[in-house]
Amino acid sequence: MRHHDLVVLGAGSGNAVIDGRFSGLDVAIVEEGPFGGTCLNRGCIPSKMLAHTAEVADGVREADRFDVDAALGGVRWTEARERVFGRLDQQAADGEQGRRRSGFVTVHRGRARFTGARTLVVEGDRGEVRLGAEQVVVAVGSRPVVPPPVRESGLPYETSDTVMRRPTPPRHLAVLGGGYIAAELAHVFHSAGSRVTVVEQQDTLLAPQDESVSRAYTRIVRDLFDVRTGAALSRLEGEPGHLRLLLDDGSTIEADTLLVAVGRTPNSDTIDADRAGIALRDDGRIVVDAHLRTTAPGVFALGDVCTPVPLKHVANREAQVVAHNLLNPDDPTAISHDTVPAAVFTRPQIAQVGLTEQECRARGLDHVTAIRRYADVAYGWALEDTTGFCKVIADPGTRRLLGAHILGPQASTLIQPLAIAMSLGIDVPTLAGTPYWIHPALTEVVANALLDLNL
Repeated sequence: MRHHDLVVLGAGSGNAVIDGRFSGLDVAIVEEGPFGGTCLNRGCIPSKMLAHTAEVADGVREADRFDVDAALGGVRWTEARERVFGRLDQQAADGEQGRRRSGFVTVHRGRARFTGARTLVVEGDRGEVRLGAEQVVVAVGSRPVVPPPVRESGLPYETSDTVMRRPTPPRHLAVLGGGYIAAELAHVFHSAGSRVTVVEQQDTLLAPQDESVSRAYTRIVRDLFDVRTGAALSRLEGEPGHLRLLLDDGSTIEADTLLVAVGRTPNSDTIDADRAGIALRDDGRIVVDAHLRTTAPGVFALGDVCTPVPLKHVANREAQVVAHNLLNPDDPTAISHDTVPAAVFTRPQIAQVGLTEQECRARGLDHVTAIRRYADVAYGWALEDTTGFCKVIADPGTRRLLGAHILGPQASTLIQPLAIAMSLGIDVPTLAGTPYWIHPALTEVVANALLDLNL
């Protein structure tokens, strides 16, 4: 058995745990796929690079709104795909080689599973390797959920893991699911020329968003996609390239490609966690405390395999916390997920932080709201925007924000001052009245929404 001081399972955000402070230790990383994990290879980064390509194409299509004569010749999908993945695949390869050349990190290729307390077996192309460690970090991520009607059909389907590497855009893409992954990829392929049909069981798309946002987004994309809300897939039939989706409302969709985007599930079921004494939640997430320690001594976890907020910027912060706690066991630091901002890079862009209005009602919280439209501010006029808005929710007693929600261009950037205010406990009057807000920047829509709260 090969013994290491530290073994990290997963080279996505798990790889971010290891820096120069660990150079005096014998460290190992176990990874089955390319370095960089989901984010770099099949998630956040390629989807946003392609989403920006879609934004450029849509901008050309809409140029006439700005009295500009322009014509879109089309999206050169093959070239766009190669531009994106040619860069990212090299990043993944460089990341692995950098670790191998570090002098203190051993890379074990394969899938790891526990055989006991901080003992593992790695099954790879070259057979089995048995490892022991003083400490272990589990960062094995998550994978797309595939519902039984799809899985049992035996017919081909795509997930976010595969669809962006397609050689050509689908003629007709059926998207099963109405969450953020579905929204972003529907946007990408619609702009690339695909006809898109979206199927969602809820009454609106992006249902976990604030009700004002989910209703507005659903209304907007009905003009772009065939949207089937309040319906679920009963059966998948047909043959490759000619699929039939039978829905429980009696309707049928015919498409050449199916994208399954109904959620993700932790990869905790791949590591034999019980053999290590690692407890799991009912949804499969590893149980961790505020210091990201599992129920097994010497074993930490981070990222999608354990977090209640499966986002890359959360996993990166968790990696910082784990790194500190590995090196400073007598002075541990804790993680907080109280005010995590998030964005959906679709069209229109969406961003949020804190509670939705429906969550405030469900918790019985006293709250006030204000909404300012992009069309109310000068830069909104410049954008000719008629649908964007900023919604803020505050506690009238403390005068602090409970939540904020933005739909429209630059939403992922505009949310940040609101996230900072919530994280630092800055009240609404101070945030609205102390700093200057640039005129005529789009940030005025945020400032004016805050002023409209009248706190």
